Amino acid sequence: MFKRILVPTDGSDITAHAVDTAIQLAKVHGAQLLTLSVMEPFPYSAVSEIQPVPPQEFLDAQQRVATKRVEVVSAAAAAQGLACRAHTVEALHAWEAIIDHAKNEEVDLIVMASHGRRGVAALLLGSETQKVLTHTDLPVLIVK
Repeated sequence: MFKRILVPTDGSDITAHAVDTAIQLAKVHGAQLLTLSVMEPFPYSAVSEIQPVPPQEFLDAQQRVATKRVEVVSAAAAAQGLACRAHTVEALHAWEAIIDHAKNEEVDLIVMASHGRRGVAALLLGSETQKVLTHTDLPVLIVK
């Protein structure tokens, strides 16, 4: 049923559950597994020319963190005998990058974690998962 499954990762413990679910689904369906980590862009400030961290140092650190996150997913997949294509992208809004990547890679399913916030906390904080779910027409499996 599913041929290409995308599991975005932010490196959190909650995301680890979504990764495990995506790996098992990919194995059952004989699907290709993809993972994505979204890096934050450098927070340029028009107010001051003095930045606490030089732009290149910030970007290098973001790349190292994002690469580590997708390597963890790839290693978990490999431990289960499954290959995983890993990608990192820079974007202002992670949810938009996830949707764009899913469309570009022609995935059939996006597997994401949810923190399970409810009520006012969910309304005020929002979530990348909720935004992906709201703005995509692709199937999304939410793992709690």
